[in-house]
Amino acid sequence: MKEIRWHGRGGQGAKTVSQILAQINLREGKHVQSFPEYGPERSGAPVRAYNRISDEEILIHSGVYHPHISVVIDETLLESENPTEGLSPEGTLLVNTKRSAEEVRKITGYPGEIICLDADKIAKEAGTGFPNVPMLGAVVAVLGTDPQLAEEELKGTLAKRLSPEIVEKNLAAFRAGYEAAKGARENAPA
Repeated sequence: MKEIRWHGRGGQGAKTVSQILAQINLREGKHVQSFPEYGPERSGAPVRAYNRISDEEILIHSGVYHPHISVVIDETLLESENPTEGLSPEGTLLVNTKRSAEEVRKITGYPGEIICLDADKIAKEAGTGFPNVPMLGAVVAVLGTDPQLAEEELKGTLAKRLSPEIVEKNLAAFRAGYEAAKGARENAPA
């Protein structure tokens, strides 16, 4: 089973991409869970969302305390929310930041794989303005999920509520996030 913990702020779409990731993996025949955790706070308050993805039935019904992947959509949460808590050294910390992996390592002390991508810039260049979709692309790359299937599911989900133009912009942001994470992994020191 793979467990993913998303760290974002209200309004950044952590819950939405967690749900989309579950749908993507459901189409791959996996058992999935997706659920948010937040209080009564307003937009901008810290939010967590969780995924579990498994080949077997999932019998756990709690938050994700030992994720394989921790995703930080808002880098200001690196210090205030401790996104590496419970993250195995064999796991992956994915961070939306302009900083390098080594800079993030100094801040967090995390010894495992750190992948940094500027999802804000990717989203802006794609014309969406929201970093959640590029971060979803990065998670798909780290999980090794079929990117074409993921893109099809993302397109189908977004097409239900967004214009074709906005859907295409989001697909471009997804692809760029996927490629950024894939490239970071390929170019990481051994």
